Formats: sequence, structure tokens, C-alpha cells
Amino acid sequence: MSNNPKELRYSKEHEWLSAAADGVSTVGITEHAANALGDVVYVDLPSVGDTVTAGETCGELESTKSVSELYAPVTGEVVEANQDVVDDPSLVNSAPFEGGWLFKVRVTDEPEDLMTADEYTEFSGS
Repeated sequence: MSNNPKELRYSKEHEWLSAAADGVSTVGITEHAANALGDVVYVDLPSVGDTVTAGETCGELESTKSVSELYAPVTGEVVEANQDVVDDPSLVNSAPFEGGWLFKVRVTDEPEDLMTADEYTEFSGS
């Protein structure tokens, strides 16, 4: 049974993206990715004003198991980073679709290959 919210879109790198409100979307990692990482202990996010490019690395998540790069699902300018996640990285595991979001981006370009929740569930097996 999938826990992937239907209103979000998903990347093949296991990031999720909210629908744009006033051109700004929220980005996080999926529950599938958070579970695969294990307990997240450190988060390095892009800074406000940074430009991120779809498919390129823009940060890092470190867990008790490994270090994983964070990929931007879209191109745009970062308008907010989630300081709560920096202060308490475990939010990525406990609430990946709520309080564990990572950053907000003013979207300037969106790739064609973002998936629906059903497509992501089939892709990830989650």
C-alpha cells in the first residue's frame, strides 16, 4: 500500500515536489528514500538565493548508514530552507511529507519526467 501523497510529483532520485503556489514549490525526499537511508543525522541544504538545476546535486543527507546526495527535481531559485530539519534531521524520517520537507524553490523550469504518485509507487516498489 502506497503512502505517497497523490497531490505531489516525484523524481527518479526519490525527491517529491508540491504543486506551485505563486510559482513556489516545496521539495522533500520520499518516505521510501528516508527508510532506505536509515536514521538521518545531518542535512546540508541549499541556501536562500541559490539556483538549483533539475537533476543536479544541491545538498546532502547523512544517515547512520550512508551519505546520500540531494538532487533538485526542478530548476529555480531557493526561497526558503527548512531550518527545523537542519536543527532536527530526524524529521526527514518521522515526517518526510510534512515537517521533514527540505526547501522551497521558485520554479523556472520543470522536467517532463516527474512522476505521479502511482507512477512513483510502481517505479520504487513502495
